[in-house]
Parts: sequence; C-alpha cells; structure tokens
Amino acid sequence: MARTILENGPSTAADLALRLDLTPAAVRRHLDHLVDEGVVESRDQKVYGTRGRGRPAKVFALTEAGRDSFDQQYDDLAVQAMRFLAETQGEDAVVEFARRRVAFVERDYAAVMATDPDLTPAEALARVFTQNGYAASVRDLPAANGQSVGEQLCQQHCPVSHVAHEFPQLCEAETEAIASVLGTHVQRLATIAHGDGVCTTCIPQTPKISEKEKA
Repeated sequence: MARTILENGPSTAADLALRLDLTPAAVRRHLDHLVDEGVVESRDQKVYGTRGRGRPAKVFALTEAGRDSFDQQYDDLAVQAMRFLAETQGEDAVVEFARRRVAFVERDYAAVMATDPDLTPAEALARVFTQNGYAASVRDLPAANGQSVGEQLCQQHCPVSHVAHEFPQLCEAETEAIASVLGTHVQRLATIAHGDGVCTTCIPQTPKISEKEKA
C-alpha cells in the first residue's frame, strides 16, 4: 500500500481500495497500521482551481520516514559531496552540477516526442522523468469555467529529494530544464523536498500547430 501511495501520490482511502481491489474496511486497517508505524500520515487534500462545497477529502501521504524506505542509501554521501562542492568550488559549481544532472530532460524529450508525437508535452515529460527514476504522471489543470488551461506534471517520487532539501538548486534546475524544452514559462507549485506529498509543475496548454500552419 505504501508503494501505491509512492507511485500515485497522496491518495484517499477510496482511491486505494479501488487500485488495490480491497474493501474499504481492509484499506482502513492497513492505513491505521501504517499511520501507527509513522509510514503515512493523513492530511487535507489540496485542491487546485475551483473548490466545491464541503470539507476537502482526507488523503494519505508518505511521511519522510516512509520515503526513507524507498530512497537510495547514499543520501548522506550525496549531501556531503554537495557540501564539499559548495565549500571548495562555490555556488556556481553547485548550479552547474544541478544543470548537468537534468541534462536527460532535453536529451530524452525530443526522442520521446519523435517516437510518440500524439503525446502532450506534459505526457512526454512524465515519460522522460519516469524513465530516469521518478514516478511521474499527468493531471488536467481545470479553470474556473471547467475548461482545461493546461496540465500538471506530478512527480510522486523524487530520487534526490533528500539532497534537494538542502540544495534547492536541484529543483530549480529541473524547472529550468522543463521550461527550456517547452519554450515557455512553467510554474512549480509544490516539491517533495519542501515537505509536499508530490512535486507538481503547471504546464500551460499550447495549441497544436496544424500541418498547414507549419507550411
């Protein structure tokens, strides 16, 4: 169940029951156990766009301790290496390292779009990030009138979240890389490194260019 939350982000009990084909009672028992162990915690569901009436639904998200069981065992070594780089080479070196680390975004994005041109930019990015150790997915970003104005790129798992907590340049480089391949401004709404349950980036909708317009 913890892995399902990792891969899909903060989830309601009903969502978990549906994904795992379990009864609500069984899900509640599992969740109570995970909460007692400090693996997950309940919180109010964040609502982007227009919010309906009533209280927001309760969702269950991984705690920092819960993520520790999935994160790589070299976090401490990576943090120490980044500190050494910052102390000996300065801030610019940290920024350059962060940008080189996400070079895969530009490298792989064009290849994914060439292979499957029907993907939206956000869907292509989700595939790129997932192939590189993230559990990424896409959600519509609704406007007040109910019409989609774009999509959210959601990263339910970040392989460098612990390091990025101390070195936000890693998150900033990701956002830069996304904006660069799309050729437009994007907005980072939340990050795991700052305590959110999922990293979310707003990808604005861009109209598709017809073959006639290309000509």
